[in-house]
Amino acid sequence: MSKSLSSLRTVQPKLRMIANGSSTVNIIRAEYCSALVVPSAGASRRFEPVRNKGAMPKPRSALRLAKRGRLGKANAPKDVAAHVFVQLAKPTDKVTGSGMKETARHGALATARVPLDKIGCLVGKTVRVELAETLVDPAPVVRDSSPPAPTRRDFGRPALHHDGKGVLVGIIDVQGFDFAHPDFRDAGGDTRFVAIWDQGGTNRAPPRGYDYGSELTGEILNRALRACGTAGAAATDLEPQSQQAPGSHGTHVASIAAGNRGVCPKADIAAVLISMAEGDAEGRRSFYDSTRLIHAVEYLIALAEQRNQPLTINVSLGTNGHAHDGSSVLCRWLDSLLTTPGRCLCAAAGNAGQERAEHEGDYGFIMGRIHTSGRVPARGLTADIGWLVVGNGVADISENELEIWYSSQDRFAVSVRPPGGDWIGPIEPQMFVENRELDDGTFVSIYNEVYQPSNGDNLIGIYLSPLLSRYGVAGVKGGEWTVRLHGREVRDGRYHGWIERDDPRDIGPIGAKEAWSFPSFFTETSNVDDSSISSLACSHFVIGVANLDEARDKINISSSQGPTRDGRSKPDLAAPGTDIVAAKAFSGSDDLWISMTGTSMASPFVTGVVGLMLAARPDLTAAQVRGILRRTARPLPGADYQWQDDAGFGIIQPAGAIEEAVGFSLTKDATR
Repeated sequence: MSKSLSSLRTVQPKLRMIANGSSTVNIIRAEYCSALVVPSAGASRRFEPVRNKGAMPKPRSALRLAKRGRLGKANAPKDVAAHVFVQLAKPTDKVTGSGMKETARHGALATARVPLDKIGCLVGKTVRVELAETLVDPAPVVRDSSPPAPTRRDFGRPALHHDGKGVLVGIIDVQGFDFAHPDFRDAGGDTRFVAIWDQGGTNRAPPRGYDYGSELTGEILNRALRACGTAGAAATDLEPQSQQAPGSHGTHVASIAAGNRGVCPKADIAAVLISMAEGDAEGRRSFYDSTRLIHAVEYLIALAEQRNQPLTINVSLGTNGHAHDGSSVLCRWLDSLLTTPGRCLCAAAGNAGQERAEHEGDYGFIMGRIHTSGRVPARGLTADIGWLVVGNGVADISENELEIWYSSQDRFAVSVRPPGGDWIGPIEPQMFVENRELDDGTFVSIYNEVYQPSNGDNLIGIYLSPLLSRYGVAGVKGGEWTVRLHGREVRDGRYHGWIERDDPRDIGPIGAKEAWSFPSFFTETSNVDDSSISSLACSHFVIGVANLDEARDKINISSSQGPTRDGRSKPDLAAPGTDIVAAKAFSGSDDLWISMTGTSMASPFVTGVVGLMLAARPDLTAAQVRGILRRTARPLPGADYQWQDDAGFGIIQPAGAIEEAVGFSLTKDATR
């Protein structure tokens, strides 16, 4: 299977690399890759260095031992399942086969759960198969954990927008939704949440059409609120969610968009709680990937249609995968959904804008150096990219991914040199190296492909994997890796590269080193400080939102920049996202508010404004909403009306946007 699957161009390179790995490796990989799951995962284990009678063996010997061993006390399951996006050849085709399950469908696009060893069976009736992307916890900055209550802003004439009455605000987020918080209670004491789909829940039945999670309806939530007094317990304990983190990100976001002190205080609220795994064993059993995001959007749309309400959705989650041109199956799916009037989706631009330290001890740039670009000048010439993997006493046990996209007109070969090592390659176009083991235990996979099915362009995918075995882990070799592009045929020469986001996570000790899942990043000379916007916000009709620091009247240094790889103007605009005070979840009646900073806080502000626009004009399309927001935005001081890579078309003007939404259809006959 390995040889044939590796040559199948309809299957994404990363997915081919994983599918061609051993079951033992993929069982451990499932702890970190949210799109993989082991149906009957064993208990969590403590990481140890690779050992053989007390000494570090050759990595290949350790892997042989792992293949003969067992994971935990019980036999490890042979198969690992994957969540994938599938673009089928025809809308009438289906994802069928042994162990496969289609989990959602929109035209010829589908999400599916597929055993890794059956991935090859999808080929023939598919245009593209992509592994779902990992959704990671947002990391807002908390500067004040107990600020005074916020004061609601002025959003223009209530007679036009009715404070969002009649609109459904959808929030897709993490860490739980405190439906009992005063910011979400109406005059009668009921919650304004009409539904919460807890994708990791098990206490209630799942929504119709899905086989996982718990749906908490408004009736269930209000029953808990009425019973909490006599029960002597909080309503959120009577109807618990799988995550209920104090100061929850999802609650804060919902409060900004639609809390009683937020933008849309009369709107109904529906939320989807993305299940995030806690711990290694749970990671093996849990899906928390971008297919779950699509399911969440489809659920909210169905709910809005059932209630006959316009819908505005907020997503403050994102990744750096794919080509950043809106061509991924995920982006195509969202764009298709958003062509129907009365629907809109806002997404955080991301917090990858910082390129260098502002002061001693500032390491925010590590999350910001994710994009590179340049030009191979001519045939026979080269361009080098510096790629840093953490070292100095830390073992990086995450898988580091770099995708380089370039024009179909060109042909580049690629070579990779490990720190202090010898060159691998050049790997010519239409060739690959898969799971090559280096002396230090790092595994390198390189794919050099032409004419990608998603956009017709060329892709070089490079993956650095640690040694993963039952008997131990060896991290990816730390230091500067060099990626060299060789011009074989150059007509255009331009390239863009992105490192997939991988938030820092302390795993524990491995011998003398601390094990981390840690983000790799570009060197200062290779990093290019633009086009760092999240791939989700690159969708054509999704509104990408930057973080405005209102107190300083400038864009926050952490806010990601555009444009998209195909030159489109993303982010669309900026909104307040710095030191935003909103509801503090699950913290008691005397601790109700918290201040957070990030594009996660800016995006729900726009989501709420869109709710007011839809309350005034329910028939607006997402494209019209985007156009109105761009048209009415105010440039930053010193800027003009031209699009800016960090601020988009400027700062959102809620009152102006609402007035424009109502007034633009009032046309006059020029002949009278």
